[in-house]
Amino acid sequence: MKTSSLGDVLHTLPALTEAKKQMPEIEFDWVVEKAFAEIPKWHQAVNEVLEVEVRKWRKNIFKHFTEIRAFKKKLKSKRYDYIIDAQGLLKSAWITKGAKGVKYGLDKLSAREPAASFFYQHKIAVAKGSHAILRVKALFAKVFNYTVSSEVDYGISYQWHKQSTHKQVVFLHATTWASKHWSLVHWQQLARLLVDDGIKVLLPWGNDDEKRQAHEIAQNHQNAVVMDKMSLTQLAELFSKSDAIVSVDTGLSHLAAACNAPVIGMYGSTSAKLTGAIGKQVTHVSSKLTCSPCLKKVCPITKDVFAPCEVAISAESIYERLNVWLKSDSLA
Repeated sequence: MKTSSLGDVLHTLPALTEAKKQMPEIEFDWVVEKAFAEIPKWHQAVNEVLEVEVRKWRKNIFKHFTEIRAFKKKLKSKRYDYIIDAQGLLKSAWITKGAKGVKYGLDKLSAREPAASFFYQHKIAVAKGSHAILRVKALFAKVFNYTVSSEVDYGISYQWHKQSTHKQVVFLHATTWASKHWSLVHWQQLARLLVDDGIKVLLPWGNDDEKRQAHEIAQNHQNAVVMDKMSLTQLAELFSKSDAIVSVDTGLSHLAAACNAPVIGMYGSTSAKLTGAIGKQVTHVSSKLTCSPCLKKVCPITKDVFAPCEVAISAESIYERLNVWLKSDSLA
């Protein structure tokens, strides 16, 4: 059970990869939100994907009763050897409770919502304070009784290969928290520096506000392209073919990392140590302000204006890092 969000779903993949290496015969069925159902299907250890829409269902249980009943029937149609709640939330514990088999999950001191542990027969301690990927890997290792490794292999990059004949950099400019946004001016400055070097800048988006921001960044730059709406699979292919990705702290940065793409992740209000993208070609740029990371959705200092911790990361500093990569074609 790992239903959402985008980053959390991706953080679970390395645990599956490691479990498959330890036990080649193992197969997983994965319960996940419909919006992220593409992701588990990419992994060779996944047999079946069971889609839920908990966010929608909670708004009106009676309206969606037929859908809920159909899901519960499908979930109960099979008996499992292991049922693992890798999320540690009441919503995931509720789903776990409905499945047939022995249930494993985080204990009350380890789970994000301690009450979730009530629903598991085996409650497992996993120390807090380490990255989310490592915590899920540790959980699986304890469930299946093997020694966890330090390797992080998402197990999905085999599907896509770099084919682009020209230099291109993707900007992941959109994020949910106001405090995690890099300023529009910074994005425009970086776009100008790259376009002047003959490098194409690609700007994906997910909703109308993000599309509007993408057009503002691309404004007056012929070689900056606002992409059409893309699925997660299309984005994964784009990342795999690109020379670099520049990203704020957002779920798509984890997707880029999972594709083994070169990623520069910027962190101000959030901690790269706990939730930053992890991959073979990922570098973190963290703000050096003393208030960072505050872990606040809205900056306590500037409120709705761009947070000082993000503003302190200059376009020039990101350009310099990119320039080394783009000229060497290597992150080594």
